Amino acid sequence: MKTLVVAAIGLAVAVLANPAAAYVVEVTTSIPTATIQDHSQLKAAVESAIDDVLKHAIAFAPTTVTVQDARVAGDRIYILLLIADEEGEETMKTLSAERPRPTESPGEEAP
Repeated sequence: MKTLVVAAIGLAVAVLANPAAAYVVEVTTSIPTATIQDHSQLKAAVESAIDDVLKHAIAFAPTTVTVQDARVAGDRIYILLLIADEEGEETMKTLSAERPRPTESPGEEAP
């Protein structure tokens, strides 16, 4: 009988729980190097590429956009973006707080 009651309570909690929708996306985009002659053109091209991703590839309202990496390969610049909404930002903070830093040993805190 106790098992049945516990199972019913567990089922009720699972059914009534409202999980938070957190969005975190990593997207790669690229721009041609042939069109870039100076810093201002590079900045404009990167901003345009990011705007294009946000308008056409992302179906949520992001609160943060971070350039994770950028590399030149051939005649293109590849840009890796990390995009998250507010809940996604909180999820990333929680996960990074739980993960030890590379300079720390497990069980050891940073100074």
